Amino acid sequence: MQETIAAIATPFGEGAIALIRLSGPDAVEIAGRFFRARRPLAEAPPRTAQWGRMVDATGAVVDEVLATVFPAPASYTGETMVEITGHGGILVTRRLLGLLLEHGARLARGGEFTQRAFLNGKMDLTQAEAVMDLIRAQTDLALRAATEQLEGRLGERVRAIQDGLLDLLAHVEAFIDFPEEDIAPETGAALLARLDAARDGVERLLRTADQGRVLREGVRTVIYGEPNVGKSSLLNRLLGYERAIVSDRPGTTRDSIEEVINLRGIALRLVDTAGVRESQDEIEREGIARTLRHLERADLVLHLADASRPPPSPPPQPGHLLLLNKVDLGEAPGWSGREAVRLSCREGTGLDALADAIFARVMGGGATAGDFAIAINARHLACLKSARETLEAARAGLEGGLSPEFVAVDLRAALDAVGDIVGRLDTEDLLGRIFSTFCLGK
Repeated sequence: MQETIAAIATPFGEGAIALIRLSGPDAVEIAGRFFRARRPLAEAPPRTAQWGRMVDATGAVVDEVLATVFPAPASYTGETMVEITGHGGILVTRRLLGLLLEHGARLARGGEFTQRAFLNGKMDLTQAEAVMDLIRAQTDLALRAATEQLEGRLGERVRAIQDGLLDLLAHVEAFIDFPEEDIAPETGAALLARLDAARDGVERLLRTADQGRVLREGVRTVIYGEPNVGKSSLLNRLLGYERAIVSDRPGTTRDSIEEVINLRGIALRLVDTAGVRESQDEIEREGIARTLRHLERADLVLHLADASRPPPSPPPQPGHLLLLNKVDLGEAPGWSGREAVRLSCREGTGLDALADAIFARVMGGGATAGDFAIAINARHLACLKSARETLEAARAGLEGGLSPEFVAVDLRAALDAVGDIVGRLDTEDLLGRIFSTFCLGK
C-alpha cells in the first residue's frame, strides 16, 4: 500500500505563513487527528480552506491554521492530499510536521510529490522536469520556456515523433510477418519518407539544446582585454551600479569579479577579469592566470579594446565579440572597417547595440524570444542523439536492402530512446536521479 508522505513546502526560515503538504491514502485521517474545527476534516468540502486549530496529543493548541483537502484523483499528485497553512515560524512549523510524522506519515524525499504526480499519470516526465525549471528560472525567457514545457508542448512534440515511429515500425514488422510480400519500390520510398519525417522532428528538437542550456544555466561571459580599456566600467554599466573599482591606473583589477544580469531574458554570468599584460607583480600575475582560466571555461568572451589606441597585438580572436570602448575620444585609424560594437562606457552610448549583439551571438542570428519556447535539457539531448543515431542506421538499412528484422531492431531502439524523454516507467534509477534534484515538499 502506498505510504502517506508529508513535508514543509515553503522555504526554511521565518515568514508570514508556512505550508505543509500531505499526500497518500491516510492524509485526511492523519491530519484530522489533530485538526479541530466546526466540522471534522473528513467532512470538509473539497478544495475549500477551512479554519481551525492544530492540537497536540495533550490537547494543547500548537497553531491556528487553514486546512484544505484535495480528494484523489483531482490533486497535484493524483492522490488524496491535505495542505495545512500555518504561521511561518520555524519552531511552530516543525512541531506541526512532527505531529504528522509521529502518527503515520513519512517525511517525503526531495521531489517525491512531483514523482508521484508523474507515476499517477498527472504529467509526463518533461512536465515534471519543467516544475524544477519553473522554480529555478532567473529570467522571463527561462520562465516562459518552463511554463510552455509544463503545459506539455515538448511532450506533444515528442509524442508526435513516437506516433510516427510506431506507424513505421508497424509497417516494417508487417513485412517480417508476411515475408512473401516484397517491399515494392514505391512502398520503400514511403517508408523512407516517414523515417525522414521522424528524423527531422528529432533534429528540430536537437537544435534547441544550446538555447535550453542558456535558459537554464545562463551564459558564462568573460570581459577580457588589456589593462585600462574599461572592463570594470563596462561591468558597472551593465549592472547599473558601481560594483567594481574604476581607476586610470593599470592593474587596478587583480581578482575576478562575478555578477549575474538579466539581458533580454538571458542570464549573463559576467566575469570582470584582470587586464592581461606582462607584470612583475606576483598578485597581478595570479590575477592574469585566473583570467586565462576563465577564458577556457567561457561561453562568450567580450573582448574590450580602447578605440582611441591602435589595435593590440595579437589581435582579438575571431570567436570573441569585439567591443571598442572610448569612442568618445575618437577612433584610431587601425580600427577602420573592423566589425565591432562601438560604445562609450563613460557616456553610456552603444549599450543597446551591445545587448543586440550579445543576444544574436548567444541565441543565433535572427532569433526572437518566441523561438525558444521549447528548449531541451541535457537528458533530452542524450536521448535524442541516441534516437538520431539509430534512425540513421535504420535508414541505411532500408536503402541498402538490409533484412527487415535488422531495420526493426534499429527502429525499436529509436522508439525507446524517444520514449525515455517523456518517461517509460521502467527505469527506477533514471527517475531517482531526476527527482532527487527537486526541493523538499515539491
